[in-house]
This record gives sequence, structure tokens and C-alpha cells, in this order.
Amino acid sequence: MKRLKCMLRLITPYNSNFMINKILLADSGAGQTEAMLRMLLEIPALQSAQVTLLHAVPPQITPEALSEKWEEGAKILASAMQSTHLDPSKVSTVLRQGDPKDVVCAVAEELETDLIVMGSRGLQKLRAILENSVSQYVFQLSSRPMLLVKDDIFVKRIGRILVAIDKSDSTQRCLNLALFLANGLQGAQIILTHAGSKDSYSKAEDDPALAGAIARVKQIGIPYRCFSSTEKPGPTLCAVAEETKSDLMILGSPDRRPSIAKSLVDLDRLLGGSTSDYVRINAACPVLLERIPA
Repeated sequence: MKRLKCMLRLITPYNSNFMINKILLADSGAGQTEAMLRMLLEIPALQSAQVTLLHAVPPQITPEALSEKWEEGAKILASAMQSTHLDPSKVSTVLRQGDPKDVVCAVAEELETDLIVMGSRGLQKLRAILENSVSQYVFQLSSRPMLLVKDDIFVKRIGRILVAIDKSDSTQRCLNLALFLANGLQGAQIILTHAGSKDSYSKAEDDPALAGAIARVKQIGIPYRCFSSTEKPGPTLCAVAEETKSDLMILGSPDRRPSIAKSLVDLDRLLGGSTSDYVRINAACPVLLERIPA
């Protein structure tokens, strides 16, 4: 890809005050979310986190169908407990009836969840609406950070963490989250990426948008690489993730809707008009979307 410049620095481990204490896994019984949770819980900074396994039972037409779905949901949660090898003292299960997207949002708020983990089929634009994409709607309506794991992506471990950098307030929050996850993580590397730059630089480190993040990572002591590009953010972030074989991408997604519309879905984003939606569909790694208040 055009105008990507890279630089590598090897430095030392980090300490952070950022915390993720509560993880909510919305388990549909399909995809790679359980495997992703196992990988997350191998990260030193997350090993003390409390985990809630949630399965939503959709409304049914007949009592018989509802009973069958309740039984199926209970089996899914029991299987998740087994496959993730969770410490019983640090995990709880929730089986609740209702529209899955509404249930996930409600439980996340009730538990004051720090991170929602969900599967994603990576549906293209209009299909996300027509096929009632739960992950897309939850991201639209929840104020919580959300980790989307596409059904066709399997991550063996978390090591290389790509952080989308720009001049907005989201950069600091996303960088804090990346550094928190990298704390004590063997082989961790932060990949700082600024896409959509107005100017081209011979070295990525000369990009002013990256300067603050680079200085902080150097000061703290995490191995890093940095990229700067004048290309569009969505394609650039996906290309860098593939080139560097990133295990996780973190980017902010501001909610600029007026307060009266906070409970409504942003059709522009659902139709693919945002960087986060492009990345959700095309990234070759799990994507952690940090919801940034307007």
C-alpha cells in the first residue's frame, strides 16, 4: 500500500492504572467468541477480571418452542463454562428471554460491564440491517467498549496490538486500553497507526499526530512500530493489520448523535459510512471498538 512508513523500537515492560474488571461474553453458541475469551484471560492484566456469560433466548410463538430454546440456551452456557475453563468463583451465567440486541445492552448496563465480547458475521452494509445483525445494533446502542470477533477469524494469542491514532480525544483512551492489555504480556508490541494524514512523511515518527503516542510508549517502555499514511482510514487500518499480522485492533468510535437520538440506530454507520463499520467488515483480526462520548 502507498506511503506507509514503519519504524521499530524494542524497549521494556509497562505499568498502567487503566482497568477492565468486568467482561460480558454474549454467547450465541457459534463462532469464535469462546476461544477469544480464553485468549483474553491469558493476558496478565485480565486474569482477575469477573466474567459473565450471557445467552439471550429470542421470543417464541409457542410455549413448546420457548421451552426448547431455554433448554438449548442452558446447554450453550454450560458448554461455554467447560470450553473456557473458567474459575467458578470468577464467572456467572445469565439466561434471559428477549430480543438479543436489547438483552445484551440491558445486561451490560446492569452489570456496568467494562468490555462486551461478541461474535460478528462481518455482514456487508445493508445485509447487517436486513439480517438483523445483533453485534451492529449493540455497538450502536451501547455506551460500552466492545470486542467484535468475526466468525471466520481465530486468534491463537494476543501479542501485536494495533491502535488507531488521530488528533481526537479517542486516541488517549484507545492508547490507555492498549497499554493496559500489554502490561506484563510476553511478546507484546504496540502498532501505532495514523491514517488519513494530510501530509506524507519520509518517516512515520515525523508525523505530528503520532508524536504524543510515540513519546508515551517510549517513556513507558513497550516495543512498538508506527505507520503514517495519507490513504483513507478504513482500508489503511485493515492493510496495516494484515501486513503486521496484528492480533487485535483498537479504535475509537465517537457517538455524535444528539441526546434525543441516543436510543436510535445510526443508519449511516449501519450502511457502512464509518471507519468502524468498514473495519468491522474487512479487518483480518478481532476489533475492539472503544465508544467515545460526544
